[in-house]
Amino acid sequence: MTQPRQKPPELSVVVPLYNEEESVSQLAEQILAVVRPLGLNFELVLVDDGSKDNTPNLLSGLAAQVPELVAVLLRRNYGQTAAMAAGFDASSGAVIVTLDGDLQNDPADIPLLLKELNQGFDLVSGWRHQRQDGAIKRLLPSLIANRLIAQVTGVQLHDYGCSLKAYRREVVSDLNLYGELHRFLPALAFIEGARISEVKVSHHPRLYGKSKYGLDRTFRVLMDLLTVWFMKRFLTRPMHVFGFGGLAAMGLGVVIGLWLVGEKLLLGADIGDRPLLLMALLSFLTGVQLFCFGLLAELQMRTYHESQGRPIYRVRATLRDTAGAGMD
Repeated sequence: MTQPRQKPPELSVVVPLYNEEESVSQLAEQILAVVRPLGLNFELVLVDDGSKDNTPNLLSGLAAQVPELVAVLLRRNYGQTAAMAAGFDASSGAVIVTLDGDLQNDPADIPLLLKELNQGFDLVSGWRHQRQDGAIKRLLPSLIANRLIAQVTGVQLHDYGCSLKAYRREVVSDLNLYGELHRFLPALAFIEGARISEVKVSHHPRLYGKSKYGLDRTFRVLMDLLTVWFMKRFLTRPMHVFGFGGLAAMGLGVVIGLWLVGEKLLLGADIGDRPLLLMALLSFLTGVQLFCFGLLAELQMRTYHESQGRPIYRVRATLRDTAGAGMD
């Protein structure tokens, strides 16, 4: 006898976890208490990112007790970006909500995000407007980072670091995550044409364990920010940046070289030991390298898009006047 086909979930709640044995059971209870009354067909996807404590065993026990729960156990600690990507891949809901597993995000804000998402947005980001973190170690670096990221990416959000977000499935499907790019999900979605909103959410002090974030992540975030900036400006046209720089450097080398040749022919000057001669050669060779690098990047970009069948545009909707269909 064939089993009835299960209805796909309307909502997936994805939570990456790392050494959260004190909070995981309480977190699952809070999320279920909020989402079950919504009347949606949903799943709770908890991803263990190679925890060294008892988190995997607790997840195994919860998965056997809670029908909505999907536990994903990674082989080792890959980082939050990889854990979120694993959660996205394991989920199947039309809408995905993410939050941290340390109980600082409030699951009671999930309906607020869903309500805002239903106003026609593709991504809704939480804004921890009253953060309960240390001012020097967390708040000040976060404030600087948020303003810098907003300035570079053009997506004006107050709180890029808030994990409490709601996404439509099609937005997540377009994103390839690596490095520390989970922080830049709104910017990456914006590049793909997503409509983005932001709502104020609650934030609670950490009750258990210690923060996994530190000042050492600042450098990695800055490097990924440069990657996002390049993707936003030159992803489909890398020749525009490398080719321009190469031509400018070659032009500078040619101008300096002609100037020195003029001095040699017209004035009989000795140019063999002139620093300008070395500068002209280096500038010209650097320009050639940049130009060739641009050509290689252009070929790689085309290979990337064509081999994966990845479009260079996204269609939000196609509208037609069907009233006169079939009429002469």
